[in-house]
Amino acid sequence: MTGYRREIILFTITGVTVMAILGIFGQAYTLRMLVEAGCFAIIALGLTIQWGYAGLFNAGIMGFVAVGGFMTMFLSFPVNDSFWQSDAPRSLALFALLVAMIVLVLIGLGQMHRIGVSQRLKTAVILIALVIAFFIFNSQLDPIARMIETEAGFIGGLGLPVLAGWIMGGIAAAFVAYWIGKACLGLRSDYLAIATLGFAEIIKHILKNADWLTRGTLTVSPLPWPVPTPNDLGFVAARAAYLSLTAVLVGVIFILLQRAYRAPWGRMMRAIRDNDIAAAAMGKDVNFRRLEIFVLGSGLIGFGGAALVTFNRIFDPSGFTPLKHTFLIWVMVLLGGAGNNAGAVFGAIAVYIIWVMSEPLTLLVFDYAAQYGSLLFGWEPPADLTARALQSRVFVIGLTITLTLRFAPQGLLPERRVRIS
Repeated sequence: MTGYRREIILFTITGVTVMAILGIFGQAYTLRMLVEAGCFAIIALGLTIQWGYAGLFNAGIMGFVAVGGFMTMFLSFPVNDSFWQSDAPRSLALFALLVAMIVLVLIGLGQMHRIGVSQRLKTAVILIALVIAFFIFNSQLDPIARMIETEAGFIGGLGLPVLAGWIMGGIAAAFVAYWIGKACLGLRSDYLAIATLGFAEIIKHILKNADWLTRGTLTVSPLPWPVPTPNDLGFVAARAAYLSLTAVLVGVIFILLQRAYRAPWGRMMRAIRDNDIAAAAMGKDVNFRRLEIFVLGSGLIGFGGAALVTFNRIFDPSGFTPLKHTFLIWVMVLLGGAGNNAGAVFGAIAVYIIWVMSEPLTLLVFDYAAQYGSLLFGWEPPADLTARALQSRVFVIGLTITLTLRFAPQGLLPERRVRIS
């Protein structure tokens, strides 16, 4: 079966499935599912260029999604007048100046080799300086944080347009990825996965415990939308407008990535992925190019995360979980086909439908099992049978990835190898 024919068949099956869900669960439910699937498609496209184009094993997707979500909350949430009328902004400005001075000192220490200081001594001095900087940072930030929480609750947002928050969410995720990549891209693939996983947890716990900045477990809501909200148009029309915006963004990103994939840049990235030693021998700066695509992919992940958090209208740091915001996206990319942008989009939609529908379908199966089991065999179903159905998502997704790796290890829409004559 040719690749295009397979794509047509799979997307047609997905479309028929969506129409069936529309008929059973209604417009509002289906639109919500499609909007979230669209946001996940943007995130999956970011991952597929990291893994599919360059072979980078990013296990810290959750962290970049959280950074994107935080930035859109911070930029688009309404201004908190209580914060700006207090002394906290002045204290924060002085603290930011102190942090900038500390960073400059650390950068200066990093250049000590230029005056003949040995590498070992330079490393020891920098480590000591980092410890001192940590204690200074905490001693100065703690009283400011207490002042903000006491007088204003938290700092609030800046009241900027939502799309500005999405763009800055992508830029902030790319900025974080740059520093992670500088430290970790020299590592082997499995070590890179462990390092990015650790950074994701650090980012989550910082956002979760910085009550003065994010309200922590108290959450921030309702986040503004870039389109009219359900209060203005009703659920169906508002979600349809959000879906239209998401579909346009997925389409634009898809076209740009397709052009990049077919361009010399894309061929170079695949050459580095397939044989980095040969690529280096041809004069390619392997580590720089890997850093480049790691930053670009993470920026897309942050952008998609910002769109997803905005749609849910709530920023809850505790809501970012490795299962939903890392593992599920890996399943999307692997099922769709790494290195194939159409596969990433298809995988995002298909896997999210499986994720969403596994719970009601399992409830239906359990109901039939309890009804006919009692009628035919006198079986007494356990009292927590319904609660067990709620856990079926993990089983279904695990079964999905297992079957995919067994029968289609390259994904349902594997990468097309372009032959250059």
